[in-house]
Amino acid sequence: MTDFYHQKENISADVREQTLFSRLPKFVSLAKQQSSYYQALLADINADNVDSRAQLAKLPITRKSDLLRLQKLRPPLAGINTQSGNVSRIFQSPGPIYELENCQQDWWRMGQAFYAAGFRADDLVQNCLSYHLTPGGFILDSGARACGCVVIPAGPGQTEQQLELISDLKPQGYCGTPSFLSILLNKAQAQNRDISSIKKALVTGEALPKALRAEFTNAGVEVLQAYATADIGLIAYESIADDGLIIAEDLIVEIVRPGSLEPVTDGEVGEVVVTSFNRDYPLIRFATGDLSAVKFGASACGRTNIRIQGWLGRADQTTKIKGMFVHPEQIERVRLSVEAVDKARLIVTQQNHQDKMHLQCEFDENSPIREKELLITALTANLKQFTKLNGSVELVNIGSLKDDGKVIDDQRTIT
Repeated sequence: MTDFYHQKENISADVREQTLFSRLPKFVSLAKQQSSYYQALLADINADNVDSRAQLAKLPITRKSDLLRLQKLRPPLAGINTQSGNVSRIFQSPGPIYELENCQQDWWRMGQAFYAAGFRADDLVQNCLSYHLTPGGFILDSGARACGCVVIPAGPGQTEQQLELISDLKPQGYCGTPSFLSILLNKAQAQNRDISSIKKALVTGEALPKALRAEFTNAGVEVLQAYATADIGLIAYESIADDGLIIAEDLIVEIVRPGSLEPVTDGEVGEVVVTSFNRDYPLIRFATGDLSAVKFGASACGRTNIRIQGWLGRADQTTKIKGMFVHPEQIERVRLSVEAVDKARLIVTQQNHQDKMHLQCEFDENSPIREKELLITALTANLKQFTKLNGSVELVNIGSLKDDGKVIDDQRTIT
């Protein structure tokens, strides 16, 4: 294969490594000069020495889970953004965590993922990630347009309207979560509606089980995955189904033992830690909270960058539900929003490839609050308010929940 989005996608792996680490000292120096956060964090670091993986591994890690606290101390972006950087938009993801965007062409670097998934100039793409407050819709939008595609900014939900759009405009491609693509296909089949114009899809925000991918293939839709975050943009992407995810260009990715600074050996599961050469929002050793492992060998597509095995879980209790992060702190806010709830645990399951949230709350039967239905109604509303997602609520007796420290119990299987 000789057709690439970036010509450097098939350069020698050694040349790529040398190039990235030759750029790193200057970038660390820029971050120290231009970002008040890194000026303090890296005060004792000589940037000129940070020119290898071994030296990079000595730097402190900034964890995504820390952003809640850091941004409250110094809003809105914890001082991570640079003084000379450009900010066009600020988003609010669940937590809340705030992210920025510079609206220059393909700032999120998503074009290479769309290109690898077969999207080309003049393709019409239905983008079903949200454009409201969170950056997901904009991240995919920018990548599709970088490939010359025309984007329908559909967002999620409103299934009937989505099917009407597909019927009228006949887009060739879909981008969004795999679960929503499944909803569209199933509803179209149930209503005998023709949405066969969609032949390819780039999905993100959720795990893609093999069984669901097989359903898409049987429906005539070739689906590949992208792994991206609101802070970094694209991290890795598929070029061949079930063949690992290729690290995006212009990133340094480490797999680190959770809770430590230490990279694991290749093939061992650890936390994905990313250094992004973004002059607006420099992220140096940024721990995503996601677990993965290096996949051995090179991709048959001809791209030479490191591959990872895909999403293998979370290093902390934060989890992603319907493409949105849910943090333990949010569940605690729900618990504290009403009286008489002693402990709360969010159980996350999946039914027919759709994520489900069920909040169990220990309820004191001796509480003066007797209207259990009113309490459930209030908790249900607050769960949606604090997580931006719908879920069910159940009151259980005091002592029913295990005393194991779990606030979020993700029971979904990764297959």
